[in-house]
Amino acid sequence: MATAVGRALARLEPLIVEAGTGTGKTFAYLVPALLSGRSVIISTGTRTLQDQLFRRDVPMLAKVLGLPVKVALLKGRANYLCRHRLELTLQQGSLLGGERGVAQMLERVSRWAATTPSGDLAELTDLPEQSSVWPMITSTRENCLGQECPQFSRCHVFDARRAAQAAEVVVVNHHLLLADLALKDEGFGDLLPGAEAVILDEAHQVPDIAAQFFGQVWSVRQVQILVRDVVAELAAAVVRSPAITGELSIVEARLDDLRGTFPGGAGRYEWANLPEAFLDVLPELETALGDLAKELEGLGAGAGVANCARRSQGLAASLGALGSVPDAAGLRWVEAAMNGLSLHFTPFEIADRLRGYIDARPCAWVFTSATLAIGDDFAHFASRIGLPDARTLHIDSPFDYRDQARIYLPRNMPDPQHPAFAARFIDACAPLLEASGGRAFLLYTSYRGLADGVAALKARFPEPPFPVLVQGEAPREALLTRFRELGNAVLLATGSFWEGVDVKGEALSIVAIDKLPFASPDDPLLKARLEGIRRRGGNPFSEYQLPQAVLALKQGVGRLIRDFDDFGVIVLGDPRLKTKGYGKVFLMALPPSPVITEAAAGAQFLTERLSRLRERLCES
Repeated sequence: MATAVGRALARLEPLIVEAGTGTGKTFAYLVPALLSGRSVIISTGTRTLQDQLFRRDVPMLAKVLGLPVKVALLKGRANYLCRHRLELTLQQGSLLGGERGVAQMLERVSRWAATTPSGDLAELTDLPEQSSVWPMITSTRENCLGQECPQFSRCHVFDARRAAQAAEVVVVNHHLLLADLALKDEGFGDLLPGAEAVILDEAHQVPDIAAQFFGQVWSVRQVQILVRDVVAELAAAVVRSPAITGELSIVEARLDDLRGTFPGGAGRYEWANLPEAFLDVLPELETALGDLAKELEGLGAGAGVANCARRSQGLAASLGALGSVPDAAGLRWVEAAMNGLSLHFTPFEIADRLRGYIDARPCAWVFTSATLAIGDDFAHFASRIGLPDARTLHIDSPFDYRDQARIYLPRNMPDPQHPAFAARFIDACAPLLEASGGRAFLLYTSYRGLADGVAALKARFPEPPFPVLVQGEAPREALLTRFRELGNAVLLATGSFWEGVDVKGEALSIVAIDKLPFASPDDPLLKARLEGIRRRGGNPFSEYQLPQAVLALKQGVGRLIRDFDDFGVIVLGDPRLKTKGYGKVFLMALPPSPVITEAAAGAQFLTERLSRLRERLCES
C-alpha cells in the first residue's frame, strides 16, 4: 500500500485503496506522504482519528524518519470560540432562555476564553455537544463578520487557518474539506490551492457527505438565530428601531405559521406530499425576510447589523430558490426534528460535480477505507466519487479469520418482517450469550428493530446474567467507555455503532446483526439517488441498494476482530442470505471464516477460546 500511495503522490494521480483492518493503512499512507516532501492534506471521517493522527501518528513517524515536519490540526469553525459572539451573548442575558445551567456554562466559557491559546472548544470537556450554548459562542459562514469583526485580530478560526496554510501536513475532517471544496470556505481562503496531495481516510463516508454540500439546505433554526442576532447587534450598536421590531414580529409569525401547517412528527417528508397550506407560507416567509433585510440595510449601524441584513436577504433568496427548483434536477424534502424544521434539495447525481472539483485541482487524491469494494470490485465506490478510471488496490486483512472467528447463520429463521423475528433472533443468540457471559454487540438496522430487540432480550433473560446497555440511555462515547470497563456487557444499538467503534480484547466476543442493512425505501435521500440511476437507464438495486447494503454489512461485521488476539462469533439473523440469489454477494464479501448453522457449535467455540485465554492469563 505504501508503494502504491508513493506512486500516486509522485505522479499526482488518484488512487483508491481498500485495506482490511489490521493492515496498518495509517502508516502506509503517512510514510510515503512524509517522504514525498509534498504539501499534504489528510482528511478523516471522525474526530477520534483526526486527533490520533495529529497528536500521535504524524509526530512519531516524522521523528522516526528524521523529518522535521510542520503539522496543523484544523477543524470546522463550529469547533472554535468566536469572541465577538460570546460578547454579544453575555450582553444579552435576557435572550439566554430558560435552559438550566446556560448562564453558569457561559461564565465557565468566559473564564476559559481569557486563557485559551487555541479557542478549540474540545478543551471544554464539560460542555456537552448538544448544549444550546454552542451556537451562542461560535460563528457560522453566514454570521461571521470576517475582517470587519472588532475581534478579528484575536480570531481563533483565522489563527487556525493561518497555521494550516504554513504547515506541510494539515489534518482535517471530511465535512471541512468538502465545505472548502464546494464553498471556498467562509472567506478565509481555501486550503486546496496550496496542497499537492489529499489523502482521505474513512473514505466510504465521502459520497454521502459530498451530497450535503452539493445540495441546498434552509432551516428554521437559521432564521431563529438571525432574529436573536439582530436584537443583539442593535443593542450593541445602541440603536432602537420600531420598524425593525415590527419586521421581526412578522418573521416570527410566519415561522409559527410554517410549523403550524406542518403535517407530522419527526422524520423525512417528500415535497410532493406536503400540504398546500405549508407550501403557501413559504413565499410569505420569503417576503418577510426580504423586508427585514431592506430595513436593516437602511440603518447604517455597523458591520454586525450589515451582516444581519446580508443574512436575511440570503435566507430569503435560498428559500425562494428551493421553492422553484425543477423536479428534474433532484429531490426536495423536509426533515422534521424535535427542535425544528429544515428544507432540503438533493441533486440526483453528485459524481460529475465531485469529479469536476477533483480535476480542477492538480494534486494526488488517495481514498482509503476498510470498506470500499465488493469483493475486488471498486466500481460502485469509484462511480459515486466520479473516478471510474482511478487506479485501485485491494489489500486483505492480515488477521487469521479462519482461526479467530466463526460466522453463524441460524437455521429456520422467519422472514425479517414476521412478528416473531425479534424473539427468534434473540433465541438464536441466547446460547452464545450464555457461553460468553455477555461480551456482545447486538446491532439492529432500525430503531423499531432495536426496540423489539430490547423487549425480546428482557423476555428471554428477565434477570440477565450480564449487564445490558442500550443506545439512547447515554451518549455514544459514554456507552462505549462503560462497555469496555464492564468487560462482559451486552450492548444493543443501531446505525451509529456500526462503524468507527473499536473494542479490542475479550470485552467483545459476539457481533450479532439482525437483518441485512438495506436502506429504508421511504427515505427521500435514497429515492433521489435511485431516481438519478433510473434516469440514466441504470438498475437502482444492483447499482446502488445492493452494494451499499454489502458495504454497510462489512462495516458492522468489522467491529469484531480488531487485533491479532481477538476472537468471536458473527451472528447474521437474516434468512435472505440463503433464500435470495443476492445472498451470495453478501457472503462472498464477508471475512473467510468457517460458517456454522448450529448455536451449539458457536457456543463451544466461544467456551474453548475463553478457556484458553484464561489459562494464558493465569500463566502470566
